[in-house]
Amino acid sequence: MRRVRPGVAASGGGTGGPPSRAAGEERALTSVATGERAGGGEPEELPRLWHVTLSVSGAEAPLKEVRRALEQLAHDHPFLLTSRYANDHAEIRYWEEARDLHDAAAVALRLWGEHRQTAGLPPWEIVGLEVIDRATYHQRIAEGYGPPPASPVGVHPY
Repeated sequence: MRRVRPGVAASGGGTGGPPSRAAGEERALTSVATGERAGGGEPEELPRLWHVTLSVSGAEAPLKEVRRALEQLAHDHPFLLTSRYANDHAEIRYWEEARDLHDAAAVALRLWGEHRQTAGLPPWEIVGLEVIDRATYHQRIAEGYGPPPASPVGVHPY
């Protein structure tokens, strides 16, 4: 935080333009209360929970290696709920906390590539992505047409 030097008052201006200050004069910075926009009125969007399903596929890889890589990814990132896999495709399901769908999708689209080397993931490409809000996820479950709840949690073959 910048501070006003002792004995120097911060000028608020009054012309609608930037505040006028003497050369070298600093002004105090003020913060906006959490949940409010600088323009006033509407609250900022707080982080929400998004259910993410990421599907990847590619050339066949040994099942043991695929399982080990997905287990390593789950160990490195315990937010992963469940992974299902075969020798040429996998599906990862988890909850992401993000401000909006765009942010949640951006994180999901980076997940596989950013952790391919550290977790030893196969060089597969992302072939599907679904990001839905928490209410939609629970509505689907209640109506019986959504994916079953992620249980048991962990890495499982198809």
